[in-house]
Amino acid sequence: MFRPTPRHLALVLAVLCAAPAAQAAEWSLRAGPTHVSPKSDNGSLAGGALAADIDDETQLGLTLNARFTPHFALELLAATPFHQMARLNGAEAVDFRHLPPTLTAQWHFLPGSSVSPFVGAGVTYTWIYDEKEMGPVAGADVKIDNTWGASAQAGLVFRLNDRLDLVADARWMDISPDVRVDGADVGSVDVDPLVYSVMLGWRF
Repeated sequence: MFRPTPRHLALVLAVLCAAPAAQAAEWSLRAGPTHVSPKSDNGSLAGGALAADIDDETQLGLTLNARFTPHFALELLAATPFHQMARLNGAEAVDFRHLPPTLTAQWHFLPGSSVSPFVGAGVTYTWIYDEKEMGPVAGADVKIDNTWGASAQAGLVFRLNDRLDLVADARWMDISPDVRVDGADVGSVDVDPLVYSVMLGWRF
């Protein structure tokens, strides 16, 4: 079975960069704080016996944006690894890291203006790794599966000068990985976070 990975997102972007239309695109590289806020109730595991909750986390977000027309752009979101804690019935249980590369198609409503709102929709691949068990699952082998999901975005581009932008946005991501304990499937966790970013961008 084909199992896509973050490399496939990178391959898609590489193909886009090589396409003739990409040669005429306006490119932007952006960086700034990115905050992941999982929804307050992350579901339950083991047939409802364990209520799951996941902490918020902030890391450095990075985006590469290609504007193909005044209104249409594609953007790839990356970040330094997020480090979060999953709690079961309120007790610290699994410390883990993840990366959520996200490819988004955007529509900009007022291109060229000093403030331009935009919306976007795309796909997120959540790569989860380095799980460390403690508390109620200490000594068990806990694996949180990687997962694909849809994403949506809305934001504002503040055009500072001919090269610099300030971008503020919010995203919703569908992240619902399956969880296995000692090889047994115990359910899925509904993370479904809101992701907030404020980034400074350079157009080239």
